[in-house]
Amino acid sequence: MNRAAHAFWLDSPGRGEIREVALPGPGEDEVLVRSLYSGVSRGTETLVFRGHVPESQHAAMRAPFQEGDFPGPVKYGYLNVGVVEEGPRTLVGRTVFCLYPHQTRYVVPASAVTPVPDTVPARRAVLAGTVETAVNALWDAAPLIGDRIAVVGGGMVGSSVAALLARFPGVRVQLVDADPARAKTAEALGVGFALPGDALGGCDLVVHASATEQGLARSLELLSAEGTVIELSWYGDRKVSLPLGEDFHSRRLVIRSSQVGTVSPTRPGRSYADRLALALDLLADPALDALVTGESEFAELPALMPRLASGEIPALCHLVRYGEADAV
Repeated sequence: MNRAAHAFWLDSPGRGEIREVALPGPGEDEVLVRSLYSGVSRGTETLVFRGHVPESQHAAMRAPFQEGDFPGPVKYGYLNVGVVEEGPRTLVGRTVFCLYPHQTRYVVPASAVTPVPDTVPARRAVLAGTVETAVNALWDAAPLIGDRIAVVGGGMVGSSVAALLARFPGVRVQLVDADPARAKTAEALGVGFALPGDALGGCDLVVHASATEQGLARSLELLSAEGTVIELSWYGDRKVSLPLGEDFHSRRLVIRSSQVGTVSPTRPGRSYADRLALALDLLADPALDALVTGESEFAELPALMPRLASGEIPALCHLVRYGEADAV
């Protein structure tokens, strides 16, 4: 077998290229995976592409199989689905998810891949990393039956959170976004939609994922007394002003961060593997196909990424396809 592969690298902020890489043969307890699909997360990944990872967060923001360093050259990404071609007998031929960058083939420890359930199509499985973030956020948020909830920010993460909340009994869930086009996404996910000025207030819980100062301020406005905002947005190197005057203290409001890098402390004993396996099980729901909003060939990534980063292509998760011609 030809051990060459091709990988997408951020050469410098705003400029990517495809490089040929040499693969080692898989060792004991390792697997060789041929990529079928990967996903571009338009939030974090485009911040990385623009070079907006603050120096203080270079270590914290490293992806599991990242090569190079911020701001570049760096090989970055974490939504990959492929087929195991070599490795332990129990995994050969299995479709698996891995937190790996955009690359045609790769070798990783067998423990780094998670088999995709038969009920989940491979192209939908690229969402596993994002749904895992949503699972962790809801573990942190701990919504209760009958809660009035808003999700502010209808991007990839916010829409994933809204989709999972739609399954909770007796809750009022509304997806809030400044883009009217997100109404179609909300409808597909089975949740209500509102523009920021029309959103329902009196919320017990607001999950904020818009990555904007205005979205966070609106999230606080939507809360009832003693309500909580779960902050999922990551702002990179941007400074954010927060309205903590007026009635913030008298209403006893709470802002709590949530980040997928740590398993929620509300679930002691659960591992990263447990959380990811749960996310993949949840992806059996075909409604989540609404989060995949475009697709391209792997070879198109250098031209595609600047358009995703600029917003020229409005995307939630953009799917990258790997044909046999790419899997050199």
